[in-house]
Amino acid sequence: MNQTAKNTKPAGITEKDPRWIAIAARDPLADGKFYYSVKTTGVYCRPSCPARLAKPENVQLYNSREDAEKAGYRPCKRCKPDQPSLMEHHTAKVEGICRLIENAEIMPSLEQLASHAGMSTYHFHRTFKAVTGLTPKNYAAALRAKRVRNELDRSDTVTAAIYDAGYNSNGRFYATSDYILGMTPSSYRAGGVNTEIRFAIGECSLGAILVAMSARGVCAIALGDDPDALVRELQDRFPHAELIGGESEFEQLVAKVVGFIEAPALGLDLPLDIQGTAFQQRVWQVLREIPAGVKVSYTDIAQQIGSPKSVRAVAGACAANMLAVAIPCHRVIRNDGAISGYRWGVERKRALLERESSL
Repeated sequence: MNQTAKNTKPAGITEKDPRWIAIAARDPLADGKFYYSVKTTGVYCRPSCPARLAKPENVQLYNSREDAEKAGYRPCKRCKPDQPSLMEHHTAKVEGICRLIENAEIMPSLEQLASHAGMSTYHFHRTFKAVTGLTPKNYAAALRAKRVRNELDRSDTVTAAIYDAGYNSNGRFYATSDYILGMTPSSYRAGGVNTEIRFAIGECSLGAILVAMSARGVCAIALGDDPDALVRELQDRFPHAELIGGESEFEQLVAKVVGFIEAPALGLDLPLDIQGTAFQQRVWQVLREIPAGVKVSYTDIAQQIGSPKSVRAVAGACAANMLAVAIPCHRVIRNDGAISGYRWGVERKRALLERESSL
């Protein structure tokens, strides 16, 4: 057997391993998940190593750096796999900045946050968004949105709630209240009173579908077996809102959503009214960036938002999602590849994934 034939088999095994794609792409999001050694140099590397790409027949994959070292390989001097990665370093810094924002009575300026992180303003802004999925300003806004919703539920007056949530004037809050709450604060406290929410019910291969829209955008996409149950759920969420159904123009929007469910290649671009905690919004932003046909794990999402220990919280954010397919939480699966945990039923999740698998 000649040398070429001898090398073909190990090269084929490596190239068929999905981890080889991450190595070839030098994907920093794969760092820490596995390591690889290079037979010709005697070193092991992290997936994002900037060194020249090794031939696949010379590569061996390991689940941990300890395994690579036991096999006799030493750490690469370029990517330093035995030390925290740049992404881990950035994540730790951003987590500290998030705590700083959460505990500050007045939102620090971008310059102050960057100085605290020891970065230039531009580099800090880009790094913060890469780790959290939000800009520092949007992260702070999401935190205050959560606080004001909590305060509106327990404060005696709207004014007290506004100040207790950290706003230093009524005017400043009211200028953004529609974005934060999707309605006026008084309407929010009253369960949506004086708020119009248009909705329509349709049918698709997955059963009944409800699409609802506030003045800001689509606020609910729900799937189920019983159309009446979907309407009751919408009523429970906004018990005093004026629900308007049956409009022909709005039914066209439902048809658009149904079309995407039946043929994912069509894509779905809708104005969305997304309300959630800062953490939920970070998760949902990452979900919206997952392409059709791609599956990720809850662990992947937790690492991508810079909170690797928050796997259960990520699963909770997926469960809290009210916008089926528009925020594609169906593309998140367990680490072992099992399909579980879908608000609208595991079988619907499986069906959506099967349709997207051919894309």
